Amino acid sequence: MSIIGLTGGIGMGKTTVGAMLRRLGAWIFDADAVVHRLQAPGGRALPAIRRLVPDAVRDGRLDRVALRRAVVADPALFRALEAIIHPMVFDECRRFLRAARRAHRPMVVLDIPLLYEAGMDRLCDRVIAVSAPCAVQRARVLARGHMTPAQVDAIIARQMDDRQRRARADHVIYTGLSRALTWRQVHAVVALVRREQERGRR
Repeated sequence: MSIIGLTGGIGMGKTTVGAMLRRLGAWIFDADAVVHRLQAPGGRALPAIRRLVPDAVRDGRLDRVALRRAVVADPALFRALEAIIHPMVFDECRRFLRAARRAHRPMVVLDIPLLYEAGMDRLCDRVIAVSAPCAVQRARVLARGHMTPAQVDAIIARQMDDRQRRARADHVIYTGLSRALTWRQVHAVVALVRREQERGRR
């Protein structure tokens, strides 16, 4: 089984690349979806988040806007939140990999925005970094309509620099030009993985 890490900063186009990899047959571990489940009513992370940021949990539900506002303003608080969430995501990822092996899946993708920051790249055989020009990145995030420019800039500044991410990755997929070009890049990586698997079976 080939384990591919997929990472990229906010607004880089990682969701698009993940959807393309799914179309090509990969099983996807979606860390963002896991985090949403952990933070949902009754989720494992909610009690610890309530203790950390009491105003962010009301009537058993997470106020994501209040949580984002709190952690963007306080880097130490953000690190404390990561210390709660990252081990739980790691546990869910290991369960996913066990299930994929039992199902004899040939290729899985760990779609994790903070792959390197969380140290989860060590689970991967190779890593894809998704990248786009800074202006494209900011425009995409602002178009979502739930963050101010200052909040977007704070999140980008807190994440690993795009150049560092690209330098560490085995493959870089650029999403700033056209969907067709992105698709060709994704297809080329998957074709390479499949050729290597075929050589390994000989």
